[in-house]
Amino acid sequence: MDDGFAEYVAQRHLRLCRMAYLLARDWGTAEDLVQSALAKAWVAWRRIEGNPDPYVYRIIVNTHASWWRRRWRGEVPAESLPERADPRDRAGEVDEQDALWSAIGTLSSRQRAVIVLHYFEGRTLTQVADIVGCSLGAVKSQLSRALTRLRVDPDIQTMQVERAQR
Repeated sequence: MDDGFAEYVAQRHLRLCRMAYLLARDWGTAEDLVQSALAKAWVAWRRIEGNPDPYVYRIIVNTHASWWRRRWRGEVPAESLPERADPRDRAGEVDEQDALWSAIGTLSSRQRAVIVLHYFEGRTLTQVADIVGCSLGAVKSQLSRALTRLRVDPDIQTMQVERAQR
């Protein structure tokens, strides 16, 4: 009755969650995004022709954008303070990753989607344009603006200076 939907979900769920996590930067939100996207895809499943990935990715990107616009971006309460990393234990790598993800978190929803889909998911710019629902030129423009913002981010500049001094 599901015409391959269950198989699709079984094969792609982890990859979809990973992509949603890169957009949302929170596993709980990522799982909610994927659940919402799959619910929407299930309703339209019989109308989807060919590879359903672009359709499902587009639902995830659009849902994330609408949630991101509505979300309050203030303080997030935590039950306990985060532990400090052991200085002998990859602290430099963790700091670099944290700086990168913090900088990516400052990008607009569309810019973050373009960065994640192109660099982390390995999609071509044409595929990104199809998923995001805009022209190839708009994707190139968003990508250029995002990379420019990342290059001038003070945390990333500090990270690059420290890396050059090593």
